Amino acid sequence: TYYDRTTIRMNSDYVLLKLKNRDIVKLGENHSQQENIFTMGYKRADSQQIRPLRLAVLNLMPIKITTETDFIRILSNSALQIQVEFMKIKSHTSKNTPVEHMLAFYRNFEDMKKEKYDGLIVTGAPLEFMDYEEVTYWDELQDVFNWAHSHVTSTIYVCWAAFAGLYHFYGVPK
Repeated sequence: TYYDRTTIRMNSDYVLLKLKNRDIVKLGENHSQQENIFTMGYKRADSQQIRPLRLAVLNLMPIKITTETDFIRILSNSALQIQVEFMKIKSHTSKNTPVEHMLAFYRNFEDMKKEKYDGLIVTGAPLEFMDYEEVTYWDELQDVFNWAHSHVTSTIYVCWAAFAGLYHFYGVPK
């Protein structure tokens, strides 16, 4: 089956969030509707003759759960099946998101870098007043940027990440 990583799907009256073939969270249908998150049932997903788009999200925002929900809400309103995997960089520990959440829903870049993806979203971070080289995870972030060129079909750099990408690839200062 295609659903061996983080996938959100509807099974009759609840949303099942799976990670590595383990049930992590079951959200009531009303919760997913309140969040405006569209999910697809197992039967319908398995009957389609296409593979889901594989999308990695490197979430650099301090409040990760809110950012995840915002992106999932937007992405779920597509007619396509989308398989989302959240990426983290090893050299940075999130201070505002529970460790249990990070362990359950995020994979280290090192563990993902041999895989290929249809898309990558790199979120912003509240670092607009720091020089790039002062960012503690700048070296690893540059590795992600370089990796994306050969392992990702399309990349979206959001907010601060767009500036960081321009600086990394073209030397454009802030």
